[in-house]
Amino acid sequence: MPQLLSASEKDLGEFSVRRMLPNTARSMVGPFIFFDHMGPANFPAGKGVNVRPHPHIGIATITYLFTGSILHRDNLGFLQEIRPGDINWMTAGSGIVHSERETPEVRNVDHPLHGLQLWIALPDDKEEIEAAFHHHPKDTLPVFDYEGASIRLMAGEIYGQQSPVQTYSPMYYADVQLPDATTIALPAAGQETAIYVIKGQVSIGDTRYAPFDFVYVSPDETLSVTANGEAQIVLIGGKPFDTPRYIEWNFVSSSKERIEQAKADWREGRFPKVPGDDEFIPLPD
Repeated sequence: MPQLLSASEKDLGEFSVRRMLPNTARSMVGPFIFFDHMGPANFPAGKGVNVRPHPHIGIATITYLFTGSILHRDNLGFLQEIRPGDINWMTAGSGIVHSERETPEVRNVDHPLHGLQLWIALPDDKEEIEAAFHHHPKDTLPVFDYEGASIRLMAGEIYGQQSPVQTYSPMYYADVQLPDATTIALPAAGQETAIYVIKGQVSIGDTRYAPFDFVYVSPDETLSVTANGEAQIVLIGGKPFDTPRYIEWNFVSSSKERIEQAKADWREGRFPKVPGDDEFIPLPD
């Protein structure tokens, strides 16, 4: 039976997000442990995304935009603006620090923002791999038709197609455009799935879902989704982990002790600095 999960609103300073994961009803979907929906929003000049340098361990982050742009900067020296359709994939592994802001050209005028930021927990043997960053322009990602739907595959493998984005465990993340009355089968084969409605309405079985609904489907269910009018959904999923993950602030690990060490490292200034962005955000109480 599909499970509808409720979002929580999180204030990030100059804007708020809908947070689907982690959720009181379900902490993960496959390897996905964090799911934020930003916008749709329109910022006046001088306002917008302004996230100070902060650390991560034990995950990869993936940012995907429908409109607007975000400027990524990290301690590895990468400075990369992400635009609609692109993928920024950052592997935190043993530790990375990054900021998310906007270019002066964007921030100094009225501008929109609409996108998703997800975290993928790394498997046990990859939690402490070396940090890395990769940018994948829009035209390098596969777009294909499946049962009448148009699918952009951001990461992983689905419906016989594979994204060039390097992943570390079986998973998928896809942006799906559904014409009216189109029906597609949801992935199965031992993988968890979540459907997030971006626009329009869709049905799974006899239940209709509207924008911002986040629906979990277990690995043993074989279901399909049907568009009621034109619709856009995001599919995420993958093989669930055998070992649990703990999450505190920006730190994710299979070990509570590792998270405590990361917290101490941040307090004591042992994480590396971000060149050109030396603001500091303290560890939350």
